[in-house]
Amino acid sequence: MKNKIVTLDEVMEKITDGATIMVGGFLSVGSPLSIIDAIVEKGVKDLTIISNDTSIPGVGNSKLIAAKLVKKVITSHIGTNPETGKQMMEGSLDVQLVPQGSLAEMIRAAGAGLGGVLTPTGVGTEAAEGKQTIVIGNRKYLIELPLRADIAILRGTIVDTFGNIFYNKTTQNFNPVMATAADLVIVEAEKIVKEGDIDPNKVKTPGIFVDYIIRSNSNE
Repeated sequence: MKNKIVTLDEVMEKITDGATIMVGGFLSVGSPLSIIDAIVEKGVKDLTIISNDTSIPGVGNSKLIAAKLVKKVITSHIGTNPETGKQMMEGSLDVQLVPQGSLAEMIRAAGAGLGGVLTPTGVGTEAAEGKQTIVIGNRKYLIELPLRADIAILRGTIVDTFGNIFYNKTTQNFNPVMATAADLVIVEAEKIVKEGDIDPNKVKTPGIFVDYIIRSNSNE
């Protein structure tokens, strides 16, 4: 069986300029903070980031924004990070705002191999511009296309050597769905255990989706 446990340096060889990266977390709860810090240190640039938000200043993926390593972000809100709004207004950062439920479903659709998602959210607003619509039962829906990434970087509370992941409480958030929708999946583990040590009923991301595991060096 492939050894999935690697070093942070080995993981960083896989993350290159121009990549589209899904970042797990909600205001950096459940975010892979060690990997994010390593991306900043390496200076990987021209990134497209898909995440629920851009965190708060000085934490998580807000550091990618502050370092101006991101050219585009697809997210549900940016209000907690003034720097995101500043760069958007300056025209140096392309911000695509997507309702949170739609964002989750678009990612899920990519992981499930679906052609898109039907949603009434955004109909009749600027969010509908340029998008296909369909009428079902006299109600109009937007067709939101699947969202897929080159790489997903996640954080797990307990991860076994095969990559099965347990998330503690709300750290789960976007992590499981993102694990299904990227070509390469890297999980930062707070604790690594032997395969079989996690109760199967508590596994939220099966190891079949995980390519690499690193040990977290962050206590945040």
